[in-house]
Amino acid sequence: MQNEKTRQVFELALLSLAWFALVLQLCLGVVAELQRGVAWQWTVFNYFSYFTILTNLFLAAGLTVPRLRPQSRFGYFLLRPTVRSASLVYIAVVALVYAALLRHLWNPTGWRWLGDGLLHDVIPIGYFVHWVLFVPPARLRWRDALLWLSFPGGYLAYTLLRGEFVGLYPYPFLNVLRLGYQGVLVNSAFLALAFVMMGWLVVMLDRHVKGMLAVRVNSRR
Repeated sequence: MQNEKTRQVFELALLSLAWFALVLQLCLGVVAELQRGVAWQWTVFNYFSYFTILTNLFLAAGLTVPRLRPQSRFGYFLLRPTVRSASLVYIAVVALVYAALLRHLWNPTGWRWLGDGLLHDVIPIGYFVHWVLFVPPARLRWRDALLWLSFPGGYLAYTLLRGEFVGLYPYPFLNVLRLGYQGVLVNSAFLALAFVMMGWLVVMLDRHVKGMLAVRVNSRR
């Protein structure tokens, strides 16, 4: 009972931070672009072009919908340990890629610093802790890491198609105008490898770390 109460409080805090950070980033972006004379509709459209935003949105929905609609098909889907494990892979890669390739490109301050830190640091760490402590072992398979590529793969296809129409790319390593398709595809191959390796790491943690935790919990009952 105590563990369930702790899980509920932890999830509520984490999803609240996630939604706050997402809304904060959107509002800051809309205000900044309006000051430059850019229509808010374009800012909202561009907001959803970032993998960071989509991943945090998926994570926030995965924590929220099962609480509000636990009997719904979508709520049941998001509650599955395999889906929550996939969400961990995505948010972990977001944090690592940002730290390695993007953090040095700008120096946010004030509310932007807060939103940036929540989306790229606090929420990924918090979700990892949540996954380890509260998501049941999923008996993950090695091939799950390959199946989880469907989301970033779909995002890549959307980004390249969108770039063809609007001439803008959300990340420098996906910028066809600067790197060409060959350069972008090479970068995408390295990113795909990063997703697969992170997926395999999550599989190993599920099999060993979470397995040991489950044994310890059962032994205390």
